[in-house]
Amino acid sequence: MTKAGAKPPGRKPRADAERNRLRLLETAKAAFAEKGSEASLDEIARSAGVGPGTLYRHFPNRDALVLAVYQNELEHLLAAAERLAAAHPPITALREWLLLSVDYLVAKHGMREVLSSMDGQASEVYASSRLKLKQAVRRLVDGIAETRPIRLDLEPLDLLRALAGVANVNAGPDGQRAAKALVDLLIAGIDASDRPVREDDQR
Repeated sequence: MTKAGAKPPGRKPRADAERNRLRLLETAKAAFAEKGSEASLDEIARSAGVGPGTLYRHFPNRDALVLAVYQNELEHLLAAAERLAAAHPPITALREWLLLSVDYLVAKHGMREVLSSMDGQASEVYASSRLKLKQAVRRLVDGIAETRPIRLDLEPLDLLRALAGVANVNAGPDGQRAAKALVDLLIAGIDASDRPVREDDQR
């Protein structure tokens, strides 16, 4: 039995362990985005404020850490699509989501070398993520189409491919800034609500 008001044994360590895991994921994301496969696991642990043993208890090797970071970022991005769609007008929701997508794409680029070395596992991860991202961006674009006219001759997933192309060509902070600057151009290209009505359109 525990005394009234006392925390059950073991609860605090579990909470601490989860905080350490999340801090390691965030630190690793930044390290991979900056240094790619050259990022040191010991440096990641030190920057996260934990010892190497704590890192390896959560992630036994580099592949496990990279995969966990990738899946964590994907889950955050997918959840953000739902949250933004519920909280903002459709055009704003898509813009904010594309800005968040740049961070995801930059982190993914930094981990690409390690992910590609995982044989068939990487193919499965990429195929699953493409499908989920396609569904998310399609929902956001369809939300816009329900409220205003849009111009979109490309597959909605090509919006992410355009951002990825800019971020990957100009790797690092400059690429990230350039990709985020591209977001407003893509939004302007989608939004046809202010398009002048041509004579042909009235026939």
